Amino acid sequence: MADDLKALEQWASVLLAQLDPSNRRKISLKVAQDLRRSQQQRIKAQMTPEGIQYTPRKPRKDLRHKKDRIKKQRAAMFAKLRKNIHLKVKADSNEIAVGFFGRVARIARVHQFGLNDRVTNYGPEIKYETRQLLGFSNVDRELIKDALTRYLF
Repeated sequence: MADDLKALEQWASVLLAQLDPSNRRKISLKVAQDLRRSQQQRIKAQMTPEGIQYTPRKPRKDLRHKKDRIKKQRAAMFAKLRKNIHLKVKADSNEIAVGFFGRVARIARVHQFGLNDRVTNYGPEIKYETRQLLGFSNVDRELIKDALTRYLF
């Protein structure tokens, strides 16, 4: 995978080097927005970059007595986390970044790497399952290539 990214970087750098910095930044921003859209759709589908379904949440035991009030369909994980307000795009003439920044980054990091965290402030510490939120798939690599060719030519 690292070889694919290096090859993509070399291919794109030759094309982008011919542009002035302001046009490079505009194109980088458009490519980053396309990549964010792709990541959001994948998170919405509850899939890892490899195409594997996320591990489902554990059932909450404290909701047994409220059975009549619980919706039958479980809410999708990371519904708010995948919004534009949390999944940020940073782009300049030399690089692009799509990711979680600030306070939300802690929540994303816990799920991305399967770390330990507390559900509530004084609750027990729980080991979360690994749910890879961000990453490159083959589709993302093709999306970057297509977006660069679309915006450059």
